[in-house]
Amino acid sequence: MRVAVVDLGTNTTRLLVAEVEDGSLRELDKQTTITRLGQGVDATGQLADEAMDRVRDTLTRYREIMDRESVTETIAVATSAMRDASNGPAFRDELNERFGIDARTISGDEEARLTFLGATSGRTPAAERPSETVVIDIGGGSTEYVIGPPNSAPDFHVSTQMGSVRHSERFLKSDPPEHDELVALAEDVWRVIEQHVPAKYREETVEGIAVAGTATTLAAIDQELDPYDPEKVHGYRVNLASAERIQAMLAALPLEQRRNVTGLHPDRAPTIVAGVTILVESIRAFGLDEIEVSEADILHGAAMAAGDGSAGA
Repeated sequence: MRVAVVDLGTNTTRLLVAEVEDGSLRELDKQTTITRLGQGVDATGQLADEAMDRVRDTLTRYREIMDRESVTETIAVATSAMRDASNGPAFRDELNERFGIDARTISGDEEARLTFLGATSGRTPAAERPSETVVIDIGGGSTEYVIGPPNSAPDFHVSTQMGSVRHSERFLKSDPPEHDELVALAEDVWRVIEQHVPAKYREETVEGIAVAGTATTLAAIDQELDPYDPEKVHGYRVNLASAERIQAMLAALPLEQRRNVTGLHPDRAPTIVAGVTILVESIRAFGLDEIEVSEADILHGAAMAAGDGSAGA
């Protein structure tokens, strides 16, 4: 089965084209475009016109790729921004009519399930590796925590209203951010984790996997990658001290200087401080010394679910 998965996220619009067979996945094409669909949604409750235009332009290009690759099934998922915006359903209908992309506005629970499936697929079966793993998925408008043995059904998952775009808009008003703003941001992240992830699961977790743009960017900055190399990012481990160092460095720079940091895509510069802060506080909250970064996430999970017939589960 040749599958295309489109992820209409709060900060990025992404595409994965892959062949799926007998529980294995072969990646054919992968694209990421920073479209900031969630721009202003936290304050206005609506998708902005310019944000929707950026997504339309991106999907025009993605549609050409999907047609060229002769995909046999297309899956599209819409996450936090589309869930929260009052005009999200109308935009979803437009995308279906214009591009033939029927984006399911999935729940946070479904987002967590697919992310865990993608991030832990191909690992040692749970019976041989029973340790609890947390998968941390920091998006633009929400952050998911999914906990369980690798390559099995998760024991716990939660989707929180905490993300790199949302928390940048809520807390970081100055350029560069003021100390008090950074403290308030970190305190809110800690409060959200304590409130939504029971201590039992945080204490039992022994390893962590971080997916999505904040985590992959952190790995790229730590290695000073230019250009970005997904093979060097996937499986890379960032220790807490390095994450804290990068967080402090990014927070000290004004936006225009931040855009020039090696390993950081310039379009991620406005929201990366909040994203890395969420990741640093998450590593601390779970008592971990380091985090493994994965290129496999909800895109891969959705593709594999299509292959085994559970995409709509």
